[in-house]
Amino acid sequence: MPRPNLRLEDRYDEEEIDMGDIGTASSVFSSILSSSPYASSSSSPQTPKKGFALPALKKHISRKSSLDQLQIPSPSSPDLTKAHKLSRPQLTRSATLPKVPQFQSRSDKFKAELEALEVDSSLLMNIRRWILGIAIVNFDIDEGPVVVGVFPPLVLFPKESENIAFSSFPDSLQFDQGSQIHSFCIRGERIPVSSEKRPANIDEFIYGFSYFAQKRDTTLKRGYEQRSVVILTSHPYPAFFSAILSIFGPMFQEHGTPMLEAACHNIATWPDPTPGTLLELGFLGTVLHVEIPHSGNDAQQISATVFKNENFDPKLHILASAPPFNPPPLLLFEASLSHLWSIWECVVLCEPILLFGSSPTQTSQAAWWFRDLLRPIPLAGDIRPYFTIHDKDHSLLVNKLPPKPGIILGVTNPYFNRSCSHWPHILSLGRYTPPNTATKTTSAAATPGPPPGWTTKLHKRYISKDRALLKQLEDACRGSEQQSGCIDQCINRVTHSFFLFDNALDSTTEIDASLALRLHFCSRTNELLIPLTRYLHTLIPTPTEVAQIEKKTGEGGPDLSLRLKSFNSVNFFASLKAHGSTLPFRSSSKRWEFYERWLKTPAFGLWLAQQESIVQNVLNDNVARKS
Repeated sequence: MPRPNLRLEDRYDEEEIDMGDIGTASSVFSSILSSSPYASSSSSPQTPKKGFALPALKKHISRKSSLDQLQIPSPSSPDLTKAHKLSRPQLTRSATLPKVPQFQSRSDKFKAELEALEVDSSLLMNIRRWILGIAIVNFDIDEGPVVVGVFPPLVLFPKESENIAFSSFPDSLQFDQGSQIHSFCIRGERIPVSSEKRPANIDEFIYGFSYFAQKRDTTLKRGYEQRSVVILTSHPYPAFFSAILSIFGPMFQEHGTPMLEAACHNIATWPDPTPGTLLELGFLGTVLHVEIPHSGNDAQQISATVFKNENFDPKLHILASAPPFNPPPLLLFEASLSHLWSIWECVVLCEPILLFGSSPTQTSQAAWWFRDLLRPIPLAGDIRPYFTIHDKDHSLLVNKLPPKPGIILGVTNPYFNRSCSHWPHILSLGRYTPPNTATKTTSAAATPGPPPGWTTKLHKRYISKDRALLKQLEDACRGSEQQSGCIDQCINRVTHSFFLFDNALDSTTEIDASLALRLHFCSRTNELLIPLTRYLHTLIPTPTEVAQIEKKTGEGGPDLSLRLKSFNSVNFFASLKAHGSTLPFRSSSKRWEFYERWLKTPAFGLWLAQQESIVQNVLNDNVARKS
């Protein structure tokens, strides 16, 4: 059978195209590529830069008359555009090939779905009492993490958006498939006046609580789909928002934007987060009992009457400002149990601490834990639960200068181990792995960053350890190791009896030990303040002094307002020597050194100003009632 002879009627001559106008050549090149089967369906051709060579162009296009058959818009020379009629359709090979359909990217799809959602202005005001918005962050193979959108709509500055995007993703690979919850804190732009687009700042920070999920997807170039759902808020309530994410995150991953709209409508029905109240909040089919703190500096304690005599369950009974109790915080400090008393001293003395963990979940939970133990002392430093090299405060907080007092920095990138090597204290979280006597190595040695444990260059402990509590903590950690072994045996031996595995996971030993540890150090913080509170009472004007001041003011003398007397460190140490302290210091000299250092910290100045304000308000109220 003879081979058919396909012949083009209009062949190209040897006359070549004038390449003086790059825009024209670019448009011709774009027209050819648009009909090619190898052309990308997702990107549009771009105008070549000056000096860009098109070596293949002259080979395929060699006749000016062929340009006259096309209407070519030139971005650089619009006046060259001329309308010409096509003499006859030309047969090209690319015209006979099937067209590749153009697919909408997943980020564009989510963005379109978010923009289609609507929220009433009254509902928006109710939602903003609790959260600023819920951001969706996807991983783009060219740009990295990108904020696809926020619902309800929220205006974010470019630096804020970039900071949120990178802070919502872990620095390193955490697992093949799975999810995790962590939190972060970034410095936001100052917004003095509220509007529908952006409410005014409560403070200078935006708190983010992220649910990061990763699953395999062979249709993507990266081979995985990575997405974070981030709750943005002005309230530093880590236990509460972590519990909310544990419910909302999996539902959003499964059902998408409808769950986002349902969650926001649930939040709009909640009452105001009034300080000191106990609330029952319904959220996506779950009822949560949430206790709101009286203030940011009040420690929330668990009592039998708070939750109506029910057994405490950290998943349902939530102390909003406390750290998350799931997983048990005790396991974070397993390699540093005997040093916890030194670490507590460094926290209250406003010593800078670098927290290094294998995941953002670890660092954020530990950072909130230390903030909780500091209460009721005001926060004088900067606490960043999860900090990345992309944070706009990176050069401010991480440099060759001595770190700022009171800063607690949670990191996972090994880069910080080198750039923060001059920091005085480094706490590496996790479980200590004993070295292998045969190879003289540990599994932790292969992990980037410092091995789990506490490293300090300067600090010497002032108070005595609680040996009974330390033994309880060590027993709980040993029990968790045995429990892990039992779980492995259950999986290997009794794969058909899943109830055994469930029962093994229901142990609350680690949570009970974590609660005991929290109660112990909260008590230590209150005991630290007892000598100071005792001395402050001597500075309050006595009834006799009040009567004398009122008498002088009534006789036409100068207006002498009642106020707290000035704090005198010499008199305080005399009071401390006379009455002592309930803290178990290792010696009286250690007690003197400890308080001498604490009186020089910025935390003491904030605490003293807070106490003076409280006393002054009481004195002013008494005067107002008498008048």
